[in-house]
Amino acid sequence: MTVRVRLWGSLRALTDGEEVVEVDAGNLKEVLDAIRAAYPALGPQIGRGVSFAIDGAIFRDAWFMPVRPDQEIVMMPYMTGG
Repeated sequence: MTVRVRLWGSLRALTDGEEVVEVDAGNLKEVLDAIRAAYPALGPQIGRGVSFAIDGAIFRDAWFMPVRPDQEIVMMPYMTGG
């Protein structure tokens, strides 16, 4: 199924300014695989780590979290701190 993924901040520079991308995916791993294939420049950032917000809840390393077309999905660089 096709889901829309909003790219946060600096990630947009790696997709020629695209704010929202559409990919065929059923879980977060499939989202990452599809985005990496469509936008190879994102590969290094994905390798360093990214987080997702799905309907406002933050997920990291939740590879098999299901995604649906009706959800708000945001991909952002992984942030550390405290």
